[in-house]
Amino acid sequence: MTAELRQRLRAAVVAGAGDGALVDGGRLTEMARAEAPLLTDAEIEAVVADVVSAARGLGPLDPILLDGDVTDVMVNGDGEVWVERRGEVARAGIHLDGNEVGRLIERVVAPLGLRVDRASPIVDARLPDGSRVHAVVPPLSVDGPCLTIRRFAARRLPLSAFCAGAVSDHLHQAVTERRNILVSGGTGAGKTTLLNTLAGDIPARERIITVEDAAELRLEQPHVVRLEARPANADGVGEVRIRDLVRTALRMRPDRIVVGECRGPEALDMLQAMNTGHAGSMSTCHANGPADALRRLETMVLMGDVALPLPAIREQLGSALDLVVQVARGPGGRRSVVEVARVEIVDGELRTLAVEP
Repeated sequence: MTAELRQRLRAAVVAGAGDGALVDGGRLTEMARAEAPLLTDAEIEAVVADVVSAARGLGPLDPILLDGDVTDVMVNGDGEVWVERRGEVARAGIHLDGNEVGRLIERVVAPLGLRVDRASPIVDARLPDGSRVHAVVPPLSVDGPCLTIRRFAARRLPLSAFCAGAVSDHLHQAVTERRNILVSGGTGAGKTTLLNTLAGDIPARERIITVEDAAELRLEQPHVVRLEARPANADGVGEVRIRDLVRTALRMRPDRIVVGECRGPEALDMLQAMNTGHAGSMSTCHANGPADALRRLETMVLMGDVALPLPAIREQLGSALDLVVQVARGPGGRRSVVEVARVEIVDGELRTLAVEP
């Protein structure tokens, strides 16, 4: 009975797609009671909630996304759903067919003016709550469409959640003293979460401009401007790169610039910003340690269209960066600061020297 009612309500929503009222829970409840008067209020409420979720949200994934302990949701090509909860990856006990996964992906990307199909089989997007979404569809995804959702913490964690008191005090002092900070770490190590925590210590009187691929940072200061990159549209035009936004931010009278992640030539623009009156700026990058992070930044700058010699790049890095903070994920999924290093030029070479707070 409930399955038949669910199908009829979904059909009514599809038939009246132009009438937003049909996705209203109250109206659907009235229709359900008229269609199935023998069902209990609890049964009708469950059916209506399922239909509304399928029409507005991400359907069967909604209960998972409401779980605050879930940090990643992964839908594989075979329809198996996996989640990461407190650092452990496990099956979610849900199986979706390929058509349903395709509809979920379309529901995420369509409002953003993006497209995903055989001609454009890879797409990055974000949910309204800031969660990052990455999707790959056939022919690149051989077994069916794949969907990955990276959740972002709804609240800012204190520095004490990442490190002990002495290190926490040292990092807080570095932020207030306008040191330029790079947070490095592996995938899922907590770089963005730590960056959000560090940037949260910036004084409220300062104007902060954030630049990100997908707007995840949630700063509570009163004077924050958020800029978000944009991929090319289906015709291959309209792309706005992180590098373009960093240059734009420099013209917006920032006190500090916070770049969600350096992964390409924008590293040079970020370093120049740090060297030209925007002390206290921050960013992140993927690296296994502070020394690796500096080498990665060198490589990123060399990827650009400005043919700087390596010694000049190292001079820029040495004068721009003050601290590299390495964050890692340990057993049980806990993210913590494992090293804080000071950046210096020693005998013409970039060095990271461990900080003893």
